[in-house]
Amino acid sequence: MKDLLSIVSHFQLQGTVQEINPLGAGLINDTYKVSTLEADAPDYVLQRINHAIFQNVEMLQANINAVTTHIRKKLEEKGEKDIERKVLHFFPADTGKTYWHDGESYWRVMAFIPNARTYETVNPEYSYYAGVAFGNFQAMLADIPDKLGETIPDFHNMEFRLKQLRDAVAADAAGRVKEVRYFLDEIERRAEEMCKAERLHREGKLPKRVCHCDTKVNNMMFDESGNVLCVIDLDTVMPSFVFSDFGDFLRSGANTGLEDDKDLANVNFNMEIFKAFTKGYLESAKSFLLPVEIENLPYAAALFPYMQCVRFLADYINGDTYYKIQYPEHNLVRTKAQFKLLQSVEEHTLEMQKFIASCI
Repeated sequence: MKDLLSIVSHFQLQGTVQEINPLGAGLINDTYKVSTLEADAPDYVLQRINHAIFQNVEMLQANINAVTTHIRKKLEEKGEKDIERKVLHFFPADTGKTYWHDGESYWRVMAFIPNARTYETVNPEYSYYAGVAFGNFQAMLADIPDKLGETIPDFHNMEFRLKQLRDAVAADAAGRVKEVRYFLDEIERRAEEMCKAERLHREGKLPKRVCHCDTKVNNMMFDESGNVLCVIDLDTVMPSFVFSDFGDFLRSGANTGLEDDKDLANVNFNMEIFKAFTKGYLESAKSFLLPVEIENLPYAAALFPYMQCVRFLADYINGDTYYKIQYPEHNLVRTKAQFKLLQSVEEHTLEMQKFIASCI
């Protein structure tokens, strides 16, 4: 704790630090709760930023500052109460920046939101809340004047992901191309359709928005009554197509099986989750969405299992150099599960289109 106390001392905080303990089980950053002694002093959250993933910390924190400042202004204009629990608040270090570098790691401190919790549950009720929250998040940022940077370049760029796969096939480093020819052919058969977002953008028909790009149920905070307070985990907030937030949630949330399910009979696209999330999303986002964005939401639902299928397959062909595996065929099993999910999404395209039309 002594080292952590030294790090916290570089930030402009109120109160006397009583203890610092690990908080949550995040996979990316190391997170701690900083508890203060005084009853009238707030508690804080200390995080070590994963610099291996987020290599431009200056840009990362500039993005977050722009987004939280804009949301705070919007909440104030609407006369919202309890604003400190409805938008994240980061504190400056003695350098004037909202992070501190100890020579090795990058650290930041934000306000701890009291009497709030997250949920891991993915059911129609919480999927609806997620749709409302992430749609509202995009809506509040639709007119942000700041130009944000890409914290992870080409994160959801389908053309880039296909290039990675094709490069892997050309190298065939692990000698595995021959055994996965069926999946390569199926991927190439869909490639032109799946890259249409980038094409529409180049044609000036599809804008990039400020998106969250990591839309999971547990990236929302709820109050004591079960109402959504705010969206959290803003590291991946960057310019992207609205399809990122829509499709990424459904890829995990609407999958009836596991991401790496060996029994493909378990893997299907859950239309109840789709309908709940879509209803909430369109309620809060349709005020700014263009017709081209709305009509391509079923494409977004297919895009993300397709993209993840491409990424898992590329890693399998490369000899498992990116994703952690638990057994030699793990990435191939993941590929098959994502492809089965994609096929299930495709089977529901007409039903998705009809439901979206009923929501507008």
